[in-house]
Amino acid sequence: MIDALKAAVWWMRDYAYAGLWQARATFNRTDPDTFLSGDRVPVVVLPGIYETWKFMQPLVAAIHRRGHPVHVLDALHRNERPVVEMAEQVTAYLEEHDLSDVLIVAHSKGGLVGKQVMIGPAGARVRGMLAVATPFGGSRYARLLPSSTLRIFSPTDATIVALAGQAAVNSRIVSVYGRFDPHIPEGSELPGARNVRLETGGHFRILAHPRVVAEFTLLAARTR
Repeated sequence: MIDALKAAVWWMRDYAYAGLWQARATFNRTDPDTFLSGDRVPVVVLPGIYETWKFMQPLVAAIHRRGHPVHVLDALHRNERPVVEMAEQVTAYLEEHDLSDVLIVAHSKGGLVGKQVMIGPAGARVRGMLAVATPFGGSRYARLLPSSTLRIFSPTDATIVALAGQAAVNSRIVSVYGRFDPHIPEGSELPGARNVRLETGGHFRILAHPRVVAEFTLLAARTR
């Protein structure tokens, strides 16, 4: 059991982190082409719902510093459309730019989009995915939310159920998540994947944990 006080502290820190980076993302004018240089494995970044790629910019910069060209898709906007629709846009981007042997780095809903890409027609272009705090099994809280945009995270949602049934790609996924996630009480464990549970809590500030970059480095070093 998680101590209630500890959970409350994690929760507050999580929302402080989210508020800070959402504000910075709003006023950030960084040109995404800045991150396209590099001669190592190409990376495609998929943010969570209501997030732009700039919410993940500290992680993007850390990956780019390691020699990876990092692609962000402004066309996803704040990732509010259905998972399948978002995956179609990512697939079109991969094909248009003829990207192959790609690593996907995703947060939250972005991990669902990434897995949808991996099981689709562009799946052979993707080497693997690092997913941070992704609700692979959904979240029971989603049923209580008034917005249809958020109810797609229900464990009984057709897309969540369909993705859960596609286990063949799970071995190419690394799922990183905290011991406590205020949005996903079920956690983010994915059968057949490399599951990394951090002894901390949060849904957003997990992105800043040094283990995330460490796991990305290990994933990038793996061969198919």
